[in-house]
Amino acid sequence: MEKRGQLLRSDNMDYSKAKNTLSQKEKVGQLFMPAAFINDSEEEILRLQDLIANYHIGGLCFFHSRASAATNYEGKKKVAYNKDSYHVLKSLIKRYQQVAKYPLLISIDAEWGLAMRVENTPQYPYAITLGAIKDHDEVITEVGRNIASDCQQAGIHWNFTPVADINSNPENPVIGYRSFGSDKHNVAQKSLAFAKGLQSKGILTSAKHFPGHGDTATDSHLGLPLINKSKEELLENELYPFNQLIKNGIESIMVGHLAVPGLTNGSMEPSSISKKIIKGVLREELGFQGLVVSDALNMHAVSKMFSNKGDLEWAAFDAGNDILCFAEHVVEGIDTILQNAEEEQIELSFARIWKLKEKVFNRENTNSETGLIDPSELNFRLAQQSLTLYKGSPMEINSFAGKGFTGIEIANENNNSFFPIIRKDVDFKFFSTTDNNVHLIKEKVSNLENVLIALYPPMVKPPNNFGIPEEHLKFLKELIETKNVILYLFGNPYVLNLLQIKKTEAVVLVYQNFEVFQQNAAQHFLGKSNANGSLPITLDEIIQ
Repeated sequence: MEKRGQLLRSDNMDYSKAKNTLSQKEKVGQLFMPAAFINDSEEEILRLQDLIANYHIGGLCFFHSRASAATNYEGKKKVAYNKDSYHVLKSLIKRYQQVAKYPLLISIDAEWGLAMRVENTPQYPYAITLGAIKDHDEVITEVGRNIASDCQQAGIHWNFTPVADINSNPENPVIGYRSFGSDKHNVAQKSLAFAKGLQSKGILTSAKHFPGHGDTATDSHLGLPLINKSKEELLENELYPFNQLIKNGIESIMVGHLAVPGLTNGSMEPSSISKKIIKGVLREELGFQGLVVSDALNMHAVSKMFSNKGDLEWAAFDAGNDILCFAEHVVEGIDTILQNAEEEQIELSFARIWKLKEKVFNRENTNSETGLIDPSELNFRLAQQSLTLYKGSPMEINSFAGKGFTGIEIANENNNSFFPIIRKDVDFKFFSTTDNNVHLIKEKVSNLENVLIALYPPMVKPPNNFGIPEEHLKFLKELIETKNVILYLFGNPYVLNLLQIKKTEAVVLVYQNFEVFQQNAAQHFLGKSNANGSLPITLDEIIQ
């Protein structure tokens, strides 16, 4: 029996030899990176093994489960919790590699750590939180380095990040908190710092979602977003971070599913299948020589446009994508590409893929089995650097703490630590919406003047008011209107667009509800910690 993986793992085998060794069909197979699901049935696992063994696909992109994949998740399918997902992931990677004739490139979306896809693994702050950090990009590089180490431990080679989108639309349902902010320079700088950390440990990176998914109000998993800007505007803003990443050696760029008529002479053709955007703007105008990855081809922005199996895969490849991510019709796609593509076209993409594999598999593996990195210490430093005093002053907060106040927690879970930590130093009463109904809390605070509010939005995405119940939102607005209020927000800062915060005494943005972020926020209220961060986005609310 042929020894699996022998071709690439041999030290003296390079592209110049591989191009004459693989058949044309095997080379086309290398273009495909279908989805692999950590929590899958044995039947589906065997089906994927067959695809790997018989069609020689180039890699796999791992997701938690079929129900959690975005096009299904938005349909409210139940996502089963599996505390052992990480060990299942490692086991599956080994299992799939064993049946591969040529080693597979294993990828994942780990924008804020493996926790984005895998339970009980380290989680780091969202990009919007990192975007609030000023003059300390070395800690962002450290985040990338830690995540890279965790990826290595799992057997992953490629992290589809950084998100280089400039988020300028508060209603964006799919980017938002995943972006470093609304300023092009900050996004470019943070993206570079993050990528540097990943690359320092040998993990491949991919800037996404070219040519920029930030200024949209449509989720491309479900529909086709429109970016209605001129080419000049796009070059000046949306394309700026990508251009900076290209100049600094980003290995790959993921192309999003976006209608960008300013780059396609008025056409509504999605960017992911547009020759004008990929071969024209990205390759020729920006000079990108690396590998181009399609965004997931199961996403409805493009998948609903093609009725014949294999046609989408051909359209994406013909437009200039080297890797066809989350391709759902691999067999038909291979056949269609073989029927339509020029030999030179196939060879060009194959060369890019193979040389990337050489880089990964010929590199000396110095990573020992040390386990996943505990994120607590780094996360605490990130909490200190990102905490943002958006409105008010330290003096006003210190004065407020000394006057006497009542705490009100607006949340849907009662295990938060912000108020209990403060209570160790200051005696006060506090009420939570998890233990008391709004009517009762209103009665308790009706004659009080000073209220410290801790707001924990249930969701990080904007639909349905970030999951905040209408009753709680109405109560919050009423408190701000009638009381002396200091607000600590443990969530997406875009939540402030729902409120009239001009009358608040102070507003502090904590961004995350991690335990260490709550600890730091409590220390800030007590005057023992500074607010070092700066809001990385523009809000509708005018506070002055």
